Amino acid sequence: MSDDSKVPLPNLEGNEMETVVEAGSLAPSDNEVTRGAADLEAVFDVPVQVSAVLGRARMEIGDLLRMGPGAVLELDRKVGEAIDIYVNNRLVARGEVVLVEEKLGVTMTEIIKADKN
Repeated sequence: MSDDSKVPLPNLEGNEMETVVEAGSLAPSDNEVTRGAADLEAVFDVPVQVSAVLGRARMEIGDLLRMGPGAVLELDRKVGEAIDIYVNNRLVARGEVVLVEEKLGVTMTEIIKADKN
């Protein structure tokens, strides 16, 4: 195969190395089963809980009880840092806070692959 058939993948890990995958290896072989969205139709109506976590803080109960309106709670994240997106208490993605028609929303910027152990 010539170098023209290789596709560079984006660097999502933050390190300097890029992964290069041969173009033919992305397509399923004849003996592999390809699946589409229609195969998942049975689970489309299953409810899930989605949470977007801006950050966390640890404090004593006494400090929490002394907080009142206007109090500021310092979180463990910096401004502009990605937030964690959980589905059913499992980390699945990271994203950014956005404003959508005067409401807060979240856009996913990175999908977290789960280990299959």
